[in-house]
Amino acid sequence: MPILDSKKQALVVSVAQQWTRDAELGWKNLLLHGTRSALTMLGMIFGVAAVVAMLSIGAGARQRVMAMIEQMGVHNLIVEAKETVEWQAHSKLRKISPGLTLQDYRVILDDVSGVTASTPRKRLTPSKIIPKARQDMPVVYGVNPAYQKIAGLQLSGGRFFDQQDEDSGAPVCVLGAAAGWSLFGSANALGEYVKVNEQWFRVIGIVNPQLSSETSVAGTPAVDTNNIIYVPLKSAFQRLEDSYSDMRDEIDGLYLQIGDNASVSESAQVTHAILDSSHHGADDFSIVVPAELLAEQKRTEHLFSIVMVAIASISLLVGGIGIMNIMLASILERTREIGLRRAVGARQSDIVRQFVVEATMISFAGGSIGVVLGFVISRAIAWLAGWSTIVTFGSIALAFLVSISVGLVFGIYPATKAARLDPVEAIRYE
Repeated sequence: MPILDSKKQALVVSVAQQWTRDAELGWKNLLLHGTRSALTMLGMIFGVAAVVAMLSIGAGARQRVMAMIEQMGVHNLIVEAKETVEWQAHSKLRKISPGLTLQDYRVILDDVSGVTASTPRKRLTPSKIIPKARQDMPVVYGVNPAYQKIAGLQLSGGRFFDQQDEDSGAPVCVLGAAAGWSLFGSANALGEYVKVNEQWFRVIGIVNPQLSSETSVAGTPAVDTNNIIYVPLKSAFQRLEDSYSDMRDEIDGLYLQIGDNASVSESAQVTHAILDSSHHGADDFSIVVPAELLAEQKRTEHLFSIVMVAIASISLLVGGIGIMNIMLASILERTREIGLRRAVGARQSDIVRQFVVEATMISFAGGSIGVVLGFVISRAIAWLAGWSTIVTFGSIALAFLVSISVGLVFGIYPATKAARLDPVEAIRYE
């Protein structure tokens, strides 16, 4: 056993020395033709950089969408009324359906099992507000106190309104983070008053910043979730709704939180059946199930990753062709060298290893520079465009491994061709 162990150790040392010598020789050859080697690396550099940057943009977008969906609550069920812009179309629709109303809310609570928390939503856009908003006009949400639990709102100061405030229609409000800054700047807004249209509301709480999207997400309207003023639902109806309006029972959204023992999908089906019946098939509402959206997003993410692998392979193919070209050109230039090495005892495997090592070194160097360049491009895109980009270890590993693989694959053919040269003819080659 000791004799075998010593033989194995000697073999390992010999192989390591061979690879080291080939690496040193390859490095010298690359430096000897520095300009050509650098130009060969360009295809690999830009290919890897493009893959890293592209994957970082995709990862950032996916993470933001996933976070937005999770913020909706995987145990929640959201009903959104479909808004009509034209009054004529609205009037025509109302002849068929009464719209989403508090009566719908009460029927759903009676017939849908497993609801642990719920609230209607009355959304209003004020015509004027005091103090004057520094940015976009905040939107008013009339909701029940349960909305805080359903939406997972965390307060940075003060409190959310309670059931007593709701029952009495108290003139109190809670400001979103952006709404608080827009109305009061850096000053403490707690205890201050906000005039919405003609009604004054006392600020009793400030909500921590939330994720927000400028575009609609899976059927939910595009609303800046930080630029909202929350008021009790009864206050919204009594103080902000037009007394002569024929839509005093109409709401524009419902939030239902389903318990762990009940199925959100089944609750959504029951809710859809109830509303479809009461709205006479008018299709003037949409039901959003965040849990299903989250599962669908994960499936999409998996498919997206597969597509990115394919794109990575295609984008780096050009770099691989460049490596093959340079290695074939190198064979022509070094034909006499190959012949001399074969004449003094070098085996075909030694010649193959030499050229494969050189091709791999080009890929390694190009891949390393490409990863750095891809990271820089990703940061630049995030800074200039304001997008969320995430450079993950997986994207770096993918791009780097594909670049090394391309170098190996496209280096084998030139290496094999070099090894098959006849030593005598190679020495005589001019």
